[in-house]
Amino acid sequence: MKFKTKMIAFTTVMVVSMTGQCFALSNPFTDINGIQSKDKIVELYDKGVIKGTGDGKFNPSGMLTAAQGVQMIVDAFDISLASISFIKAPLATDFFKNANDNAWYADAFIRAGANSIGLPADLDPNAQWTKEQFTYYLITAMEAHYNMPMINMMYIETADEADLTIEYQGAIQRSMKYNITALDQDKKFHPKKQLTRADAAEMIYNGRALVAEMKLEVK
Repeated sequence: MKFKTKMIAFTTVMVVSMTGQCFALSNPFTDINGIQSKDKIVELYDKGVIKGTGDGKFNPSGMLTAAQGVQMIVDAFDISLASISFIKAPLATDFFKNANDNAWYADAFIRAGANSIGLPADLDPNAQWTKEQFTYYLITAMEAHYNMPMINMMYIETADEADLTIEYQGAIQRSMKYNITALDQDKKFHPKKQLTRADAAEMIYNGRALVAEMKLEVK
């Protein structure tokens, strides 16, 4: 596949251009009315990217677990096994020692592990992910899967920089340049905040908007 490099200037138009598509969709969840990311969640569900928690609910304020985060990432970017050959049928525990091969997330873990999207082998499926963790794994996965555009890496200062985990700083900076995340009005990132399912869905939506807008190619 031809390798393309793009220099881009990101604007909020990239994200806004996609949000208009979701107003005509019916809301499948009874518990997301009134939240800011409602339309994005509805569109992601309509496209098969995210799932509810049962009984017509999405549980937007629920804390995101690693298993849920991995499922969102691999589904959002069509990370599959289509181009990979195996000698034997793969198991989630072939890649992640703490996984359960019979769990609902097993297929997502197999796809993530086989495609080497940057998740640690000792990942705990039940761990609750912070904002900086999900940001790191989301950006790492996208950069492993796509030929990402070149960006102006002028450093964005954050008011809570002292709270950032050094390992995650580069990915967090790039996530802001990609318009996948943003600082709040006080210029804080809140890296240690436990991420909600609604917050994660919004980041996933913004990541897909980047892929669509820039027509990014799979490596």
